[in-house]
Amino acid sequence: MSIESNTPSSAHLSIDKAYAGYAEQSVVNGVTLDIEQGELICLLGPSGCGKSSLLRCIAGFHALSSGTIVLGSKRLDDGTSQLPPEQRKIGMVFQDIALFPHLTVTENIEFGLFEWPSKQAKTRSEQLLTMIGLHGMGCRYPHELSGGQQQRVALARALAPKPDLLLLDEPFSGLDAALRDELIPEIAELLKQEQITTLMVSHDQAEAFAFADRVAVMNQGRLEQISQPDAIYYEPKSRFVAKFIGEGEFIKASYVDTHHVQSLFGQRRSTSDISETPNRKEIFIRPDDIEIVETNGVKAQVETKRFRGGQSLLSVRLQDGQSLAVTCHAVKAPEIGDQIDLALKQHRFLVTDDPS
Repeated sequence: MSIESNTPSSAHLSIDKAYAGYAEQSVVNGVTLDIEQGELICLLGPSGCGKSSLLRCIAGFHALSSGTIVLGSKRLDDGTSQLPPEQRKIGMVFQDIALFPHLTVTENIEFGLFEWPSKQAKTRSEQLLTMIGLHGMGCRYPHELSGGQQQRVALARALAPKPDLLLLDEPFSGLDAALRDELIPEIAELLKQEQITTLMVSHDQAEAFAFADRVAVMNQGRLEQISQPDAIYYEPKSRFVAKFIGEGEFIKASYVDTHHVQSLFGQRRSTSDISETPNRKEIFIRPDDIEIVETNGVKAQVETKRFRGGQSLLSVRLQDGQSLAVTCHAVKAPEIGDQIDLALKQHRFLVTDDPS
């Protein structure tokens, strides 16, 4: 097969209408995605949504049934012929890390540099050890390192040969929450320094938001939305993205015009154009979109209260019987059974057709 792409694109990695499956089951359904040089992208979605299968297709471990994957000027897969994995110049870090236990840290890092002159390989491994904060620890073995240190070594090993693309398959899932919170920003910064284009798979929203420049949400093999983390959260484009990311509830609304609907909270603007029919709509509201006000708000009664450290999460019943979740300062939280007034802080919301 020709490794040169005839598809003009400024993207470093370009996936176009990719389909793939196992036996009779399709798991990647028409994904189109462009990633720029040096971008950090996270494929986010529930188990079985196709994100890991797409990663395997990019790596060359599974073939597309149709569509194309192009990396730089190399056509990796066109649904008919595939470039072998070893010729793709792609680094990978797996969930289980898989360091060689009988090799030292330095030997692990230099494992992929067997074609490099020994002096250059040594320089590169020392540079990476410094970058990952393990300078002077090259003689240790994996079992002598903490989980976070092992994760850094696995990353350094993948970065050592300077790959054109780095794939991360849920690399932080084996670490405790505190270590993940510490490690993810460090690794993101390291990848930015190296200008390594990276695609990570995760099912953890906080992990995706902390790591990625853009988040690509997948559902049933399809790409639902790709946006910056704050846009994914505050401006979801579909019911699935809205419900999958964070918390929130839909309340009833009615059509006003192409950009507005009317609800208990008055007239509100939609994040995208809305159709006139059907007239029945729904508006998606997150707990932190709402504030408790002294008077002149929408009346509600507190039904449940959950303590969350500095905040409390309330479940409230609106005057027409609908339910909403509301966050408030824990010290000032009302009690179960209290009547409260609510107002919306945001001005633009996801509006969808009422499915009922």
